[in-house]
Amino acid sequence: MANPSARLSISLSATLFLLSAATLAYEINLSRLFSVAQFYHFAFMIVSIALLGFGASGTFLALLPGLERLQPALILRWLSLATGGSMLAAYLLINAFPFDSFSIAWDRRQVFILILDYLALALPFFCCGLAVSQLLAAFPQNAGRTYALNLFGSACGCALALWGPELSGGEGMVAFSSGLAALGALVAHLDQNRRGERLSPRLINLALAASLVALAVFQVGWRALGRPSGGWFELRLSPYKALSYALQHPGAQVIYSRWNAFSRIDLVRSASIHSFPGLSYRFLQPLPVQDGILVDGDDLSPLLQPGADTTFASYLASSVAYRLKPDARVLILEPRGGRDIVAALALGARSVTAVEVNPLIVEAAAHIYRQPGVTVVIESERSYLRAAAEQFDLIVRSLTTSYHPVRSGAYSLSENYRYTIEAFLDALAHLQPDGILVVDRWLQSPPSECLRAFALAVTALERSGYDPAQQIVALRGYNTATLLIKKQPFNPDELSLVRQFAAERAFDLIYAPDVRPDEVNQYNILPEPVYYQAFVELLQTKPRQAFYRNYQYDVSPPDDDRPFFGHYFKWSQAPQVLAEFGKTWQPFGGAGYFVLLALLGVSLLLSTALILLPVVFVRLRRRSARGSGWKPFFYFAMIGLAYLLVEIPLIQRFILYLGQPAYAMTAVLFSLLLFSGLGSRLSSAIPARLALGLLILFALSTPWILPRLLSLTLGFRLSLRLAIAILTLAPLGFLMGIPFPAGIRWLTRRYPQQSLATHFLIPWVWAVNGTFSVVASVLAALLALTFGYSWVLMAGVMCYAGAWLMVMAEAPWDPV
Repeated sequence: MANPSARLSISLSATLFLLSAATLAYEINLSRLFSVAQFYHFAFMIVSIALLGFGASGTFLALLPGLERLQPALILRWLSLATGGSMLAAYLLINAFPFDSFSIAWDRRQVFILILDYLALALPFFCCGLAVSQLLAAFPQNAGRTYALNLFGSACGCALALWGPELSGGEGMVAFSSGLAALGALVAHLDQNRRGERLSPRLINLALAASLVALAVFQVGWRALGRPSGGWFELRLSPYKALSYALQHPGAQVIYSRWNAFSRIDLVRSASIHSFPGLSYRFLQPLPVQDGILVDGDDLSPLLQPGADTTFASYLASSVAYRLKPDARVLILEPRGGRDIVAALALGARSVTAVEVNPLIVEAAAHIYRQPGVTVVIESERSYLRAAAEQFDLIVRSLTTSYHPVRSGAYSLSENYRYTIEAFLDALAHLQPDGILVVDRWLQSPPSECLRAFALAVTALERSGYDPAQQIVALRGYNTATLLIKKQPFNPDELSLVRQFAAERAFDLIYAPDVRPDEVNQYNILPEPVYYQAFVELLQTKPRQAFYRNYQYDVSPPDDDRPFFGHYFKWSQAPQVLAEFGKTWQPFGGAGYFVLLALLGVSLLLSTALILLPVVFVRLRRRSARGSGWKPFFYFAMIGLAYLLVEIPLIQRFILYLGQPAYAMTAVLFSLLLFSGLGSRLSSAIPARLALGLLILFALSTPWILPRLLSLTLGFRLSLRLAIAILTLAPLGFLMGIPFPAGIRWLTRRYPQQSLATHFLIPWVWAVNGTFSVVASVLAALLALTFGYSWVLMAGVMCYAGAWLMVMAEAPWDPV
C-alpha cells in the first residue's frame, strides 16, 4: 500500500532519470533508423507505438492492483533491466524480420510480421511506462517530483539522440540506449530498502545489467573507431530503397558512409549509375562516369568523378538560363551531388555560391564543392536567404529528389520547406531586377509535380505585384520540366533565344508569354499536350481556386503552415487508390493518406480497449464500487490530446527555423520537456485553473507571435537560433508541465479511499493520458495535411480549454 509520507530516494530518482533519458533517446533514434531502413510512414509510426506502450503500462498496473505494494527499488531494477534488454531485442528482431509493406496484399505472413514488430517495438516503452506509473502510484503525494524526473530525463535523452549518432552511428545508439537503461538498474541497487529480498535474484539482475552496459561500451567504442557494426547489428535496408537497388549491380560498393545528427550519407561506386535528369536526348556522347550519393538510403543523386567531361552541361534544359544570362553570378540551392555546380562553371558562370545544408555531403563531394570559383555555405537555404544581402543573376533550385509516382502517396507526410510560397518569395527577393530563378521538377502524368511548382511560381509572383503570365517560361524534356521565373517580363529577344535553344536541343515548350498551341508537343511527343493545357488553364481560370478545386489532384501551392509539396490526395481519388492497394510498386499501393486513417482507426480501437478493460475488471471485482469516473477520464484525456496537439505543430514550425527535422525535434522536445519538468516540480504551489488559463492564452497567441519572431531571426546563425527556440518555448513548456501532477493530487483528495486512488485510478488515468496521446499523434498529421499546423495548434488549445472548464466547475482544486 502506498505511504503518503514516503519520498523517492536519491538512487530511485537517479534510476528514473536514466531510464527516461534512455527511452526517449531510443525513440528518437529508432525513428531515424526507420527513415533509413524503410520509409517515412514507418518512422512516423514509432511515435504512436511509443505512446501506446506507455498507455498500456497504466492499464496493466490497474489490472494488477498489488504491484505497487512491492518494494519500488525491486520493481525499478527489473523494469530498467527489462527496458534495456527489450530495446536490444526489439531492434534485432525487426532487423532480422523486417516488415515488407509492398507484398502485404498477397503475402499474409506480412500481417503477422507487422503485429510482431509492433508488439516488440512497444515493449521497451511499456516497461518504462510501467516504471513511471508504478512510482506515481507508490508515491502519489510526490507526483510532481516523479513526473518532473521523468521529463528532465527525457529532455536529456533528446540531446543524446541528437549528438550520439555522429559518434556511434544509428546502430550504436541502440546499444547505448540499452546500456543507459541497464545503468539505471545498477544504480537502483544502491537503494537501502531491501526488506524481504533474496540475494540470488539481485545477483542475477546485477550480472545482466552489467552485461548490457559492457555491450554498450564495446559497441559505441567500436563505432567510434570507425568500424562498421556488422553482423546482427548492421542495419538492413528495405530492398526497395535506392541504396539497395544500387548495390545489386555487379561490382557496386559503398566507398563512404557516415551518420550525423540528422542523416546518413552513403557514397556508392558502380558502373551502372547513369543519372542525368533534364538531359536532352540529342546528347549522343558517352555519359561521364558517376558515383551516387544517397541521403538516408534513398534519393540517389549523381556525383561526377574528378576530371569528368563537362560537355553534357550545354545539353541540360537548365542551360538555357546561362544563354540568357552569360557571365552570371549564380546561387545554387542545395546542389546535393554537385552536378549544377559543375554545369555552372562549365557554362561560364562568373561566380558560384553553393548553399548545402548537410556538411557530410560537402565532405563526400569535396572535389566539386572545393573548386576554385565556388563559395560553399553550410546552412539551410531559407536561413541563408533571410540572412544574405547579395543579389544574383541566376538562382538554381536543384532537383534533389528521385522520381516518385504521384499516386504512391509515399512522401505525402514529408514536409518540404523548399517548395512553399514563402520559399519562392525569399528566392525572388534575391534576384537581380533582370535575374532568373531556375526550378527543375519531375514530369508526372497527369501533370502534378511540375504543375504545383508552376502554381507556386504564379502565386509568388502575384504576391510580389508581378504578372506571372509575362514572367514565366517552361520547357520539358522526356522526364523533367524546367521553369524560368523572372521579376521582369521576358522580352522578344529572350523568347526568341529560348525557342532557338529548344529547337537545337529538342526540348518542348510548355509555356511562354506568347506560346502558340501549334508549337508545343513537337519533340517529346505525347498523345495530348497535357502540360501546356494544364499550365494555360491554371493561369486563365479566375478565381484560381476554382482550378485547384476541379483538378483531379491537389496541386494548390503549399505554404509554410501546410508545407506538404508531395501531398496530392483528394477524396475524389479514394476509389482509385483503394482499387490499386497492393498492386503498385510503391508502399501502401498509393494509400499514403489512408495509412493515417488506418492508424487513427487502430489507435482509437486500442485506446478504447486499454481504457475500458480496467473499468470492466474493477466493476466485476468490486460490484459495490460507486462513483463516476467520467471527470478523471475527461480531464486526463483532454490534457493527453492537448500536449501532443501543441507539441507537434511547434516541432514542424521549428523545422523551417532550424533547417532540419532532427534539430527541430530536439530543440522543441528538450525545451518543452525540461521546462515541463520544472513546472511539474513546482506544480503544488500553482493553482491548476491559473496555470491552464495562462496556458490557453500563451497557446492562443502562438500562431500570431511565433511566426513573426522566427521570421525576424531566421537569418541568425544556428547556435543562436537554437537558443532562441529553447527560450521562446520555456513559458509554454513550464505551464504544460502543471496539469498532469495537479490532476494526480486532485485524485488523491477527491477519492480519499487510498486503495481506489492508488490501486486503480492513478494507473488508469496514466493509461488514459497515454492512449489519447496516441490518438493525438495521428490526428495531428491528418489535421495538418488537410488544414495546416495552425489548426492543429488550435485543436490543442480547445482541448486545454475543455480541461480548464472542468477545473473551474470542480472546486476546490489546487491552492487558490
